[in-house]
Amino acid sequence: MDISTVQNPLAQRVADAMIEGFNRHYRNIRLYGQQAKTLFENAQWLEVQKAVRERIRSYDERVDDNVARLREEFDADHIDDQTWQQIKLYYIGLLVNHKQPELAETFFNSVTTKILHRSYFHNDFIFARPAVSTEYIESYPPVYSSYYPSAHGGLRATVKRIIQDFDWQRPFADLDRDIDCIMRSAEKHLGGQWPTAEANFQIQVLYSAFYRNKGAYIIGKAINGHLELPFAIPVLHDDSGRLFIDTILLDAWRISLLFSLSRAYFMVDMEVPSGYVQYLRTIMPNKPRSELYTMIGLGKQGKTMFYRDFYQHLKHSEDKFIIAPGIKGMVMLVFTLPSYPYVFKIIKDVFGSSKEVDRATVERKYQLVKQVDRVGRMADSLEFSQVALPRARFSEDLMDELRTLAPSMFEEEGDDVVIKHLYIERRMVPLNLYLDRADEAKTEHAVREYGSAIRELALANIFPGDMLWKNFGVTRYNRVVFYDYDEIEYMTDMNFRHIPEAPDYETEMSGEVWYSVARNDVFPEEFGTFLLGSPKVRQAFLKHHRDLLTAEFWQQTKAQILAGKVPDFYPYPEELRFCNAYPRS
Repeated sequence: MDISTVQNPLAQRVADAMIEGFNRHYRNIRLYGQQAKTLFENAQWLEVQKAVRERIRSYDERVDDNVARLREEFDADHIDDQTWQQIKLYYIGLLVNHKQPELAETFFNSVTTKILHRSYFHNDFIFARPAVSTEYIESYPPVYSSYYPSAHGGLRATVKRIIQDFDWQRPFADLDRDIDCIMRSAEKHLGGQWPTAEANFQIQVLYSAFYRNKGAYIIGKAINGHLELPFAIPVLHDDSGRLFIDTILLDAWRISLLFSLSRAYFMVDMEVPSGYVQYLRTIMPNKPRSELYTMIGLGKQGKTMFYRDFYQHLKHSEDKFIIAPGIKGMVMLVFTLPSYPYVFKIIKDVFGSSKEVDRATVERKYQLVKQVDRVGRMADSLEFSQVALPRARFSEDLMDELRTLAPSMFEEEGDDVVIKHLYIERRMVPLNLYLDRADEAKTEHAVREYGSAIRELALANIFPGDMLWKNFGVTRYNRVVFYDYDEIEYMTDMNFRHIPEAPDYETEMSGEVWYSVARNDVFPEEFGTFLLGSPKVRQAFLKHHRDLLTAEFWQQTKAQILAGKVPDFYPYPEELRFCNAYPRS
């Protein structure tokens, strides 16, 4: 019997309730994107951080609300299999002219997997692959606007109009000066000479600005003949509260760094998010769609895309999951698939004796990382539950490790290993391994980056806790990023102290601590003892970051945070900033 021909009023009502739940959720998401413009205009930076945290939590809250409604109104836990299949078919019908069908499919999966047993997690009951195309969805306002310099008074006038069309309710300090900087930078990038304007010469700009931290970013590309030149223009506030253009980024790889998972998510108002992702991929074709969805604030869709891509990779590869190289951690069991650029992390059942945390605390720390400004220095994690992976792809060494260190966190079910809770992160070279192989120049660069990571995290109100080299990684762009979160704390919760002077020489030489130490006390003078054993590392660290070994740096940074100061973090090099040519008041 073809179930699509069977009328089922219950299935239709449940499908209607689920799409209503999703639509309510996405209205809230768009509201955050719209509020981001107002918060930027009013320089309400602490409110920006609050909005980011609230937006992350809002998805699970809306899913839980929808699950509760289905259970209360439709006794969802006792709906039979045939009705669930019809619910999905009715739901697909509701997505035909929908503006966010891919997000609605993910919402459907989130709701149903909270109701159904995991044995139902297959194509009949969830969207294992997309059912509705996201191509050519009409959007109002449009995904991007096109400007034609030949029709708008020339290139310079067109650039000015583009910026003014964002209609920020705050004056620019000197927009003409900033446009001069843009024009000079673009001309230099093009080799010092403007190319001849072709018939199709136009500038395309994504309709909504991208808001993050204290900045708004204009993103688009210029098209001239076969040339496509992507750009990103950050707009900031000066000390007088006026707007200014800080730089223009014209290299696709630099724009890609704006969308790094080690940074906070953007807030963007999008009617058709798939259109934004498709456009961004014309600028950054090597950036996975999963990461782009995540970085525009749609993390659940990012997870869905990652999961689909990952399972496609498993079908077309043969290597096995192995224990990740490097020093093993005391809290996390880490493994990897050599052919895939990610690591997989499971919280162990028993931690090392020096660790004073439990599983719930570690989970809270990882959630905290998603909600704070990662300032390009903390790796974001994708969090999954009940992940079924083929048993045949696990090395025996890894299976032995799982059985020994995390037996409660997995089950062997048929041909699968079902992992109950899993974190997935981009793979990096552990900093300790990198330094083992580095020459003098690379050592100095890595150590400088390491200290900068610690410094910037502190300014963002994050105390890393365990600052051993093995807890940091080197990215493909040679940036140092922190990725071990079980001991992180807010800077404002810590007490940074000097080591008191010993009462006498014998006490000082005894090796015993002669002063009281509370749980959150930190003595920065001790950092050098366990971090700077290597002479070449010590020399580089003291050259660039000697102040990190003093209590004063940490105390002053904490005081700035408590005073409500939100520091500036630039996701591009200082030398690219226009202020180097035009100092600002």
